[in-house]
Amino acid sequence: MPVSNQRSLGIQKNKLLRYKLIKELYQKHKTEDIPTTVVWRKYIYPVYPISRTTLYEILCTPITIELKKIEELSQKIAS
Repeated sequence: MPVSNQRSLGIQKNKLLRYKLIKELYQKHKTEDIPTTVVWRKYIYPVYPISRTTLYEILCTPITIELKKIEELSQKIAS
């Protein structure tokens, strides 16, 4: 497999790992009485300067499934 494809898999994997950290931070601070925008403004944005739209995209992303797919592709490349 060309280096560019391996590199793009690495970039995608790192993005998903970052998404996982952001999602964990969100779940740590999110409660019923705190709106998502407040969690984003107080806790997420100072650490990860992302937009609210990006946060909503992260919350809807099936991170573990995507990471498994990338792992399988990486194993196919290695063998």
